[in-house]
Amino acid sequence: MKNKTLWIVGGVVVLLIIWGISVYNGLVKAQVGVEQEWSNVETQYQRRADLIGNLVATVKGYAEHEKSTLTDVITARAAATQTKIDAQNLTPEKMKEFQAAQGELSSALGRLLVTIERYPDLKANQNFLELQAQLEGTENRIQVARRQYNTVAGEFNKKVRVFPTNIIAGLFGITAKPFFEADEASSKAPKVEF
Repeated sequence: MKNKTLWIVGGVVVLLIIWGISVYNGLVKAQVGVEQEWSNVETQYQRRADLIGNLVATVKGYAEHEKSTLTDVITARAAATQTKIDAQNLTPEKMKEFQAAQGELSSALGRLLVTIERYPDLKANQNFLELQAQLEGTENRIQVARRQYNTVAGEFNKKVRVFPTNIIAGLFGITAKPFFEADEASSKAPKVEF
């Protein structure tokens, strides 16, 4: 009887260990998926930063007296490219810092594109038109990459938070990942004056 109880307890322990390993491996695979999507987001932001350098150089020849706008874009681009987050250490605070730097760059870029409207020769320049089209495409790619990251992060966060998987996640220090959120300024309607 004692031997049978020992076998049952041993079997339960082995099943718990197998279950724990399976859950842990599932969490690791999901975490790698989040890190991979984060890498895709960074790739698109890097593409935008590279295109902005070319765009600024093209505009510089036409709009030499718009130095302050060009300087703002260059400064914002430098800040955005220096703000890096390790995919394994995504925290809400670091995500906000990253988003703020990217938001400043988007804002400066918007001011540059408004400035460009005053230069018909520049708007007709083939290099500029190609760069502008690539930049628009990149902005769309950034949105897609952010949306995909949020989807994968959401699935990962569900795994980390549901019982009993949350026990294994807690044991190994696996925590939820932050989401990309809309900029606070985007919730306000733009002011239109005539």
